Parts: sequence; structure tokens; C-alpha cells
Amino acid sequence: MKNIALNERIIFALDFAEPELASQWVRKLDSHVRFFKVGLQLFLAGGWPVVEDILHRGNKVMLDLKFFDIPETVHLAVQQLQDRGVSFATIHGNRPIIEAAVIEKRDMKILAVTVLTSFDESDMVEMGFTGSVRDLVLIRARKALELGCDGVVSSALEAEPLRNELGENFLVVTPGIRPGLNRDLEKDDQKRVATAMRAIVNGADHVVIGRPISTAPDPVAAVAAIQEEIARGIESLSSSSSL
Repeated sequence: MKNIALNERIIFALDFAEPELASQWVRKLDSHVRFFKVGLQLFLAGGWPVVEDILHRGNKVMLDLKFFDIPETVHLAVQQLQDRGVSFATIHGNRPIIEAAVIEKRDMKILAVTVLTSFDESDMVEMGFTGSVRDLVLIRARKALELGCDGVVSSALEAEPLRNELGENFLVVTPGIRPGLNRDLEKDDQKRVATAMRAIVNGADHVVIGRPISTAPDPVAAVAAIQEEIARGIESLSSSSSL
């Protein structure tokens, strides 16, 4: 297990259109969560001041813009992230795109998006892929790591085969997390979902969670419950490794 603080295991997704609302959520949660995701919607609404506000409070930022363009454009885009304090940035693409991104990463971690958690097997068929989601995730992850990415974004369902086949020396960040054990997971635009405990046991390092916290009656209590799940998952892994 990597030495990651419990309050950095959850990356809270600031999926809001208003920068002020995002700032309010950071202030509400950052005594419990110290890692926040800024996605395309919020970054377009608030730009760098949003990121700087989070960092100023001593938190970490995952900038989830999923760069996917011609290599030179991606190269120049990643340059714009240098010295901004971003911990994780996401990209998506083939060999030239990945190579263009990693050459400029410096101390920042570059995560390759494998297959979006809104996809399932039916989407694969519709797009003309003959293999499974798992197969495509493994193919893309293997190539991304060979080219210098620091980790991947995948669902918790693929975290276990990723660890089994590719080892431990990279980050796995998993969206599509739904809280609670032994309950029906809510259905929304995320199709490949799992609990936080299952994600950690399968091999995830961080879990990205938004709506299950922001829509909870008591968001801080929801964070505490999810962190308890994560702690149990870590304990389970520690117990297994000591046998």
C-alpha cells in the first residue's frame, strides 16, 4: 500500500458551474478532505482562480480536463500547467498524444483516462470494438505506463486486473464510486460503479466522489462514512499481505 493520508484518498469532485459554490464546498469539506477535482465545467467557469483558491488553503488539485487533441496542442496545454501547483492532470489519446504530454509534466502526475465509467459493454459494441471493457482498459493502461504516465483513471471494476497484470508501481484513480455496503448502487450516468471499500481492495489509490457527498443530508457525515469504508479496505489489504 502506498503511504497516502486518509484525507487524500477521497478526491471530491467539484462538479459545479459557479466558482463561488465550489469555493463554499471546499471550505465545508477541507477539514476532512484535502484533495479536490476541478473538471471542465468548473474550469471554464472560473479558470485558474478556482485552482489557486483550493491550493491556497493547503489542498491538492486534480485538474480533470482530459486533454485530447493533436500532439503539439497537448504539448502546449500541459506546458500551461507547469508551476501551477496541480498534483494530477488527465489526458486521453494515442502514443503521440501521451508522449507530448509526459515530456512536459515535471513534478505533476499525468493520468491517462482508459475508458469512461459511463461506458459499458453495449457502448463498446456500438463503437465497433470487439473486445470487452476490461480488455480495452488493460491495453490502454499498459501503453500509457510504457510511455511514462504516472497512473490511470479507470473504474474500480478494472482496478484488480490492472494490479494483477501491471503491478503496483503506478496510481489508479477510480470514479464511479457509490457509498454503502450491501445495498443497491444508485443508477445515473455512471454505469461501472462500486463502493469505496471495493475500489481500495481491488487496488485503487484514490476514489473520485461528487454527488454521493454533495447531495447527502449531512455531507461531512457522508465523507466520514466513506473514509471508514476506505480504512476497512486498507486494513483488509494489510491483513492479506501479512499472511
